[in-house]
Amino acid sequence: MTPTHFAFSTTFLLGLMGLASNRTHLLSALLCLEGMMLSLFIAFSLWTLQMGSSSFSVAPMILLTLSACEASAGLALLVATARTHGSDHLQSLNLLQC
Repeated sequence: MTPTHFAFSTTFLLGLMGLASNRTHLLSALLCLEGMMLSLFIAFSLWTLQMGSSSFSVAPMILLTLSACEASAGLALLVATARTHGSDHLQSLNLLQC
């Protein structure tokens, strides 16, 4: 395992562990998801550079676009949750209510 591969794997796993263990606020969960997506984007970009093929060069940009859409949807949910429930605590949310 190269040091670069180890660094991106560790970054992804730290984001995953933060998402699994820190379930207090919605904002912290969204930040962990963004960290995971950023590590995937950088690893995917380096992978396409190592492959040397131009056919895979669009794929990291598609991943970055999907990450931006995910971030905007997450922030919209955060604002809607904060307006309706008064906070972003995940424990106070009830998924059975509208």
